[in-house]
Formats: sequence, structure tokens, C-alpha cells
Amino acid sequence: MIVDHHFHLEEGPYSVEWLRRTAKAIETLEKEAGGFRNRSHSLEWVEELQDKLAQRIERGCFSKEWIMYYLERGKQLGIKRFGIVDHLYRFEEFRPYYERHMIIDDTELGQLQRYWLDRVCTGSIEPYLAAIRALRGEGYPISLGVEADYFPGGEEELGGLLGRYELDFVIGSVHFIDGWGFDNPQTEYKFEGEDLIAMYRRLFDHLLGSIRSGLFDIIAHPDNLKVFNYRPDEASLLPMYEEAAAAMKEAGVATEINTGLAYRYPVKEMCPSPSFLRIIHDHGVPITLSSDSHFPDDIGMLLNEAAALAREVGYEEVVYFDKRERKTVNLKG
Repeated sequence: MIVDHHFHLEEGPYSVEWLRRTAKAIETLEKEAGGFRNRSHSLEWVEELQDKLAQRIERGCFSKEWIMYYLERGKQLGIKRFGIVDHLYRFEEFRPYYERHMIIDDTELGQLQRYWLDRVCTGSIEPYLAAIRALRGEGYPISLGVEADYFPGGEEELGGLLGRYELDFVIGSVHFIDGWGFDNPQTEYKFEGEDLIAMYRRLFDHLLGSIRSGLFDIIAHPDNLKVFNYRPDEASLLPMYEEAAAAMKEAGVATEINTGLAYRYPVKEMCPSPSFLRIIHDHGVPITLSSDSHFPDDIGMLLNEAAALAREVGYEEVVYFDKRERKTVNLKG
């Protein structure tokens, strides 16, 4: 059984490139479904594509039509269980949490990150919850989740916010080190000239906090600081890998093989690295599989390769979550 237990329905900021990428997803999936009747690149074709793109923007990413692109493509790829999440920073209910912990002051970094937050925080969480629950009610094999950023010192606040909602699972992730969003391409300059081992130590300190917080079912992409390929010799990271894996086991949390960095970012490697994954397996930490797709034509991307890697290091099962309860399925099933 293949699961894709971490993918997203939309992500800003919004740009001409976002429009192009959304149109490309629609074009790809409509063609696969037999749409456009082999009229590609005709005026009639572009008018129809324009109409579908306009409908997508008007109805939003929580429309049944948009979500069904993911589910139908996933079913074709053999995915039997879907875990849909959205980043908490997309929802106004969580904006104050981010404002308290991100750098959004008058520095260059602060202004850039405030600009970003203003454009990705787009509305309430309620339409998202309602849309996924409606599809679950129709019998679709979906788990409803969120991806929550961990900030040291924000555990009590985040726990209170999450406690307001009935979710199947919560993914904990570290995208910020001391308030700096390190996976934003516009802030990549902050890697230059830094002591990378010290930087990774800070990442793993944050990661350990997230693992031990008791807030999360799954710890996302645990070595994603490598996103832009700034990496020390991996031998220097092995003690940090051991520490994180031991903490996961003690806390009873799962982690994932996340393929997103392998196909969307310069590092071109899944998270965790093969060496890190072997250590995670040696400690008996359960895993799930995640494409981390942000467009429906990317769902399931590289999951066969991820499953093969999982089997290679010794995993026979993967997990998914339903009503905060961990379920186990055979990798071959």
C-alpha cells in the first residue's frame, strides 16, 4: 500500500509564476483525463485553459474540483491513503503565533518576512476543515491534518491553538531558526560565510524541541536545512542524527521520507538523507511517505523511490494517522 501523507492544496506568495504553475497542473491533468481533445496550442485550447484557470482562482483551492485532481491522480499512481495538510501560517487564526516568533522587524530580513507573511496568510482555517471533512464524509480515504511550525518557547501557545480543532494528525516542522525562515529563496544569502556545523546544531536543537513537545504525530523533513545544498561533511552530523532518532523513539513520534526537496529544490535529495534514515530505522522509529506536493500533478512524486529506499534500509511497514491514532500498513500491500 502506498500512502502520501503530506501534501498541500495551495501556497503563496502569488505571482505570474504561480499562475503559470497552476495552469500547467490543470493542463497536465486535463490531458491525462482525456480533456482538451488533442487541441493543444490552438486558440480554442488556450481559451478553455483560461476558463479552467479562472474557475480555479474563483472557487479556490478548497473546492472539490481542485482536491479531486489530487485524489484521482493519486489513485492512478496506486496511492490508497491520503494525508492532506495545510501550513498554519496560511490561516489568520494562527497569524499572531507567527508574528510573535518570526523576525518581522525593520531589518532587511524582517521586512522581507513580513511581506511574505502578509501574502501567504490568506483566510480562515474553517473552509479548509469543512472541505476535507465533506470529502471524508463521502468515503474518500483522507486524513485531515495541518503542518505546524515549531518555535522554541511557543509550545504552550501552539498547543492551545491546535486544541481547538479536531484533526487526524499534526505534522511538526522546523522552517525557522531563531525566527529566520531558512527555506525561503529570498533569504538564502544568510547561509553565506556561516559556520555550517553550528547552524546545523541550531537546527537540531529546534528539532529536538519539536520532538519532545508532545504536540506532533509526525516530524517532517528532519534535515531540511540542506535545502539549498549548504552542507558540512555528513560525518560531522552523525551524532546529531543519533540524538534526534533516539528522541523520536522516546517520544513515540513518527517521521517521514519526504521527497519534496528531491524534485523541487537545489539539494536534489529526499529528507532524511539515506544515512539519517538508516539511523532512524536502527532506533525503531516508524515512518510514513510524503511527496510534499503543492500542485496536484506532483502528488506521489518519487514515492516509489522512497518506498524502495525504505525497504532497502529495513522497513516493511509505513504508517498513517486517523483521529490521532497511528495505523500501520505493509509497504508491499
